[in-house]
Amino acid sequence: MRVIISATLRSFFDRTGETQIEGNTVGQILQKLTDEYPEAKKGLYGEDGRLRRFIRIYADEEDYTDESKHVLPLDGVKQLLLLPLIAGGSPEQSIISDERRKEVSLDDKEIERFGKHLLLREISVKGQKKIKASKVAVIGAGALGSPVIQYLAAAGVGTIKVIDPDLVESGNLQSQVIHGLKDIKRPKAASAKDTVRNIDRNINVIAEPTRLTADNALELIEGYDLVIDCTNNYKSRYLINDACVLSGIPVVFGSIYQYEGEVSIFGYQNGPCLRCAFPEPPEPGLVPTCAEGGTISPLGGIIGSIQANEALKLIIGIGEHLSGRMLTVDTLGLRSSLVKIKKDCNCPVCGDSPIITDVNDFDYEEFCGLNADENEIPVDGLEPEELARRIESNDPPTIVDVREPHERAIVKFPHALIIPIGQLARRQKELDPSKDTVFICKSGKRSILAINTLREAGFTGQMYNLKGGMDAMKDIIFSNEHGGL
Repeated sequence: MRVIISATLRSFFDRTGETQIEGNTVGQILQKLTDEYPEAKKGLYGEDGRLRRFIRIYADEEDYTDESKHVLPLDGVKQLLLLPLIAGGSPEQSIISDERRKEVSLDDKEIERFGKHLLLREISVKGQKKIKASKVAVIGAGALGSPVIQYLAAAGVGTIKVIDPDLVESGNLQSQVIHGLKDIKRPKAASAKDTVRNIDRNINVIAEPTRLTADNALELIEGYDLVIDCTNNYKSRYLINDACVLSGIPVVFGSIYQYEGEVSIFGYQNGPCLRCAFPEPPEPGLVPTCAEGGTISPLGGIIGSIQANEALKLIIGIGEHLSGRMLTVDTLGLRSSLVKIKKDCNCPVCGDSPIITDVNDFDYEEFCGLNADENEIPVDGLEPEELARRIESNDPPTIVDVREPHERAIVKFPHALIIPIGQLARRQKELDPSKDTVFICKSGKRSILAINTLREAGFTGQMYNLKGGMDAMKDIIFSNEHGGL
């Protein structure tokens, strides 16, 4: 059986993206897969031995995640797809009513401008008027938001709200093509607004340099026909999903990581939502985020363009869409898959008996595992300056680097012991429990997971987390005059 492993899980599979495993059931294949890649058990299964809830398993395009299906024969199935969260059918009607369409008109300049749309039988004048009447909120003006916003503007969407709290940085320009050199240190929302104004001054573009929270989510999306999720973190994705389900607004979801992307539509016409597809996000640090794992420049354009296309189809009311389905794209292997997503009748927000009825009542910090467990032993941390002093002392600590290979290629930490998180338990004998051990990663989150992993494995030495990770340490590494690093 051909087994495809999504990039976010490959650190547990010795960087393997595809393998052949003999077996006629999902259970047999998973058993042989984890026998061949022992570290994979950490990525696939929780402490209770159950499959982690942020992972889906597809046999061809059918969902086989439920463990009751793991004993069913896979007759005729060609491939198995292990699909984690990274962050169909034909529409019955447009999300824009005929009444609203009739309230707008196209002048001579617009008829000339949108002539290529008007030539398409499925769009024509009626469809273009629906586009002009529509109101779309785009959350995130980064790699995904850049093509989404520009293509919506070029298509003539009447009102576009851009929600993003961040400022433009030089590192954004690699993939966030809506911004330029002149926009560095400006709010992304304001930069995106200027770009839209340069495309079409008739568009009502609203810049919201605001962070979406449980307190303001409903207000920010109120009155909009469609929300497009272009964020890059798990917390925002679940917040957006819940706010939109409660508001009755469909979401065009997109996510990217390294060379892979996902696109779907959630909450459309009683269809499944994000929680139906992925009941829980991965625990912090278990898999790297887009910011930690990087992305190839064109990937945001590829996935964002598909998001914009899905949005326009919903607005116009044409074609097949991705409600109840997810498109996955692997640009490195030139592969794509279209898998089914079923509505969960027990979903806490869109199921038959929802328990999430108000965005303000839900603790997203706790849900995403960002709050410390009261019963968990606190992790001691070291500030970068203190670590630098200790390295220069006569008794330096042991440094363990748990970053990915591509991260170490950018900034190395001299004399560090390199141990991936999945190998820590079986390699703990390489560490001296009589010496202090400091764990480092990119931002200081995966290193906390590393410490807790070793604690569970019985390591008794004193362990510290580098606060802020290499992001906080890099200035010291390059500027410290006393040569310790």
